[in-house]
Amino acid sequence: MSRLRIVHTSSFRYASPVVASYNEARMTPLAQPGQSVLESRLDLHPHTWSHDYRDYWGTQVTAFEVLAPHQSLLLTAEHVVEVVERPAPLTSVGWDVLHGAEVRDRLSEQLADTATTEVPDEVVELARRAADGLAPAEAAEAVCHALRDAVEYIPGVTTVHTPAAEAWAKRTGVCQDMAHLALGALRAIGIPARYVSGYLHPDASAEVGTTVTGESHAWIEWWTGEWYGYDPTNRVRAGDHHVVLGRGRSYDDVPPLRGIYAGPQTQDLVVQVRITREA
Repeated sequence: MSRLRIVHTSSFRYASPVVASYNEARMTPLAQPGQSVLESRLDLHPHTWSHDYRDYWGTQVTAFEVLAPHQSLLLTAEHVVEVVERPAPLTSVGWDVLHGAEVRDRLSEQLADTATTEVPDEVVELARRAADGLAPAEAAEAVCHALRDAVEYIPGVTTVHTPAAEAWAKRTGVCQDMAHLALGALRAIGIPARYVSGYLHPDASAEVGTTVTGESHAWIEWWTGEWYGYDPTNRVRAGDHHVVLGRGRSYDDVPPLRGIYAGPQTQDLVVQVRITREA
């Protein structure tokens, strides 16, 4: 079990005053089995009206607007979350169940690709080779390993909206690219899968009380009888250092912050995530 204090700040500074901005923040961890939210707050500056709701995918959203002219915008999300190690699935189904009508209908949204998860034929063939002769659960992990072996982790060469096919062509990317590629590959062979947005404590050996630079992170969950979280970037099961913010078909369903504003096109954005292990 890990108890993590997470402080996530996003600071915008504009070249000249912005007249108005309208925003949605998905920066509040989910309360779910294995993950308890002990404290949570989201501070906005300038102070403004806000409204909390859960979106279609079950993610908590804070909608807010700033209608007075402002040259900067600061969001500070601070949470204390307890996360326990997720147990291995107790049930597993075969390919016949996954390819059956009941799963196709019930999990159709987790089987359909988006513009950012659709993968080229080369990746589909890689997935089929990796899965050959394996049960679905073992095949899903083998596919993730095969993709990760082929793609080098290099920050800065892609954006959050880069299609999986483009990341594959470059054979480089970061966590959301690894997640998008894995989603497209798994869906192509009939395994339902979904995108997970959250935080990762990057140092399992860090002592209690030590604050480290954390990460906004992305991983996936696949369904082979139960939902199972896996981090393809780090080749590990999603465990007690992974904090879930939200789930969807791809990054576009769960961006930490989305909005529009009326004002200058140029802006500076600084994002920082600090994580302290408290237990």
